[in-house]
Amino acid sequence: MERMAGFEKVSFERFSEDIGKLLPPLPESAVKKIYDGIKLPERATSGSAGYDFFLPCGISLGAGEGITVPTGIRAKISDGWVLNIYPRSGLGFKFRMRLDNTVGIIDSDYYYSENEGHILIKFSNCGDIPLVLEAGKGFAQGIFLPFGITWDDDASAARNGGFGSTGR
Repeated sequence: MERMAGFEKVSFERFSEDIGKLLPPLPESAVKKIYDGIKLPERATSGSAGYDFFLPCGISLGAGEGITVPTGIRAKISDGWVLNIYPRSGLGFKFRMRLDNTVGIIDSDYYYSENEGHILIKFSNCGDIPLVLEAGKGFAQGIFLPFGITWDDDASAARNGGFGSTGR
């Protein structure tokens, strides 16, 4: 297996700003406690392809509800590789949890974006029962894949953001 990437936490300031869009206002000490508890993605077994992403805080979603989770994580990825994000299969089977964009695509240049490459994962509970997950629970998985480009590719634009930023 080739080693081509590494996970890091985003800065406390970046995380604090993004988690503030999800949670009601919290004292800085409470946000710091959540931040300090962020766990870097990891594989469960030596044969696992996916790196599990863990919730920084607990969530509760009713049937049909959606949420955007700031993971507190960014990925430094070598050129020629991409990180694809998928829901954990057990949550898909049990709750019909679905990523809102089907598959998250984290490009190598996202790391250098003005939001520090903060990986935000937006998903919905498409099932008919509540989805309640505790802080620290694995909820998504990322798989690194190589990709190619066409012979006549001449892309030269620079990224600045995520969720559709390359089409702006």
